[in-house]
Amino acid sequence: MRIASNSLKDLISFYHSELNTIYDSSEIDAILHLALEHYLGFSRTDILTKKESNINQSDLLKLYFCCKELKTNVPIQYILKEAWFYNLKFYVDKNVLIPRPETEELVDLILKENKSALSFLDIGTGSGCIPVSIKKNNSNSIVYACDISIEALNVAKKNAALNKTEIIFMEADILNEKEVLKKMAGSFDIIISNPPYIKENERDLLTKPVIDNEPHMALFVNGKDDIIFYKKIIDLCQQKLKAKGKLYFELNPLTAENVLGYAKASKQFKTVELIKDLSGKMRFLKALKN
Repeated sequence: MRIASNSLKDLISFYHSELNTIYDSSEIDAILHLALEHYLGFSRTDILTKKESNINQSDLLKLYFCCKELKTNVPIQYILKEAWFYNLKFYVDKNVLIPRPETEELVDLILKENKSALSFLDIGTGSGCIPVSIKKNNSNSIVYACDISIEALNVAKKNAALNKTEIIFMEADILNEKEVLKKMAGSFDIIISNPPYIKENERDLLTKPVIDNEPHMALFVNGKDDIIFYKKIIDLCQQKLKAKGKLYFELNPLTAENVLGYAKASKQFKTVELIKDLSGKMRFLKALKN
């Protein structure tokens, strides 16, 4: 591993030559943008217009060691300890999933449909990207978030502070109905969840950076029931979702119809619908309570 010179052009070539067995060209470009923005404050325009410029030795070393760590399959977000989501910067570490573009679509859908001051509950909050983004863009709302992982809640609390948002956090195991009902006083206008939904037989479809680094508890649903988390949350809506309240899920397209069927069978919703993501997959569920 050796960079030909201190020029930005040679650094870009170096990243592509070193990482092309792990990532495709467009992914390497995206990684470079994040690294150069983090270490040098470069914009996308800077990357295009300053290719002949030289990078000082100190910054070049940081970018070199960043690439070295990337070669061990560590995602760039974990190296930089940051990820962008809904135009906000979030702290991330290996206790939480890296926020995904599909979840940005979910947040966008929720914010467009719910602009008034409402009470929100995010179940399985992870990094806190959903509740923080909602509170930041709907400042009059009251936002609650829960997770089973204390480590994840610590990350979420850090992100609430980082983005100057007031979120009410709770430690709770959604599979323990009695505990959840005891800890959550009152009911909510909106309940949201992006729970673990990847089936064990889909493990081989995931990339090595994901498998080797992201928390499996937040990725995989274990056991015989692939939609157990969705069922528990739908059941919880009987008591915790207000009349005319809304439920929003991010889904695994492979089990979306099963979740839809369970929600309809609960007979507590006036309407239940599946919504496609930008790639055309059945990714979200929206339900309006009676």
